[in-house]
Amino acid sequence: MAKSDELVKFLTQQVVKYIETPKDVRKQVRAGRREVRERWSTRWFGMLPLALRMWYDRVLRRKAK
Repeated sequence: MAKSDELVKFLTQQVVKYIETPKDVRKQVRAGRREVRERWSTRWFGMLPLALRMWYDRVLRRKAK
């Protein structure tokens, strides 16, 4: 029972903290997180998309010659 009480207390604190912060500050924090986050293709697949793009560009250059 103690763990559920701690969970409810934590969630309540988080909600109150969210509500008390001004809307402008929340938007700035969210925008800052978006800038720092890497692209979804890199997050999901690592360096594979970059490697495929480099390979594809090399193939296109060979065909152009």
